[in-house]
Amino acid sequence: MKITRLLRHDFKRKNPSNTTKWYDLYEDWHLIESSFTKQYGIRLRNEPDMTWDEFSTLLAGIMPETPLGQIISIRSEDDPDILKGFNGEQKKIRNEWRSRLAQDLLQGKGSPELMIAHFQQMMKQSFS
Repeated sequence: MKITRLLRHDFKRKNPSNTTKWYDLYEDWHLIESSFTKQYGIRLRNEPDMTWDEFSTLLAGIMPETPLGQIISIRSEDDPDILKGFNGEQKKIRNEWRSRLAQDLLQGKGSPELMIAHFQQMMKQSFS
């Protein structure tokens, strides 16, 4: 499974259609904390001096075997063969996240460029 995530505004992407956000820094904080502990042995609550740049770099390196990595893998999966093998909980996780992304687009959250890119991506997937 692939891992796709948009972390920071200053990460420039050449392909604007690949800017889907696969996690929320606030809502998924418990997954981020447990992933840092599992992968790096770092307990974020005990790291008051960690800079944002260091945190962002470490977050960008989270592997699929961590709690956050597993959820991102589920949320971002598009391979029909893999989706057929999803259990009920995985389908629920993926569908809830995709519904949230759609709601955000309908409510106009995000830049016009991002909304256009999402629309183009949806059309591409619908007609390919």
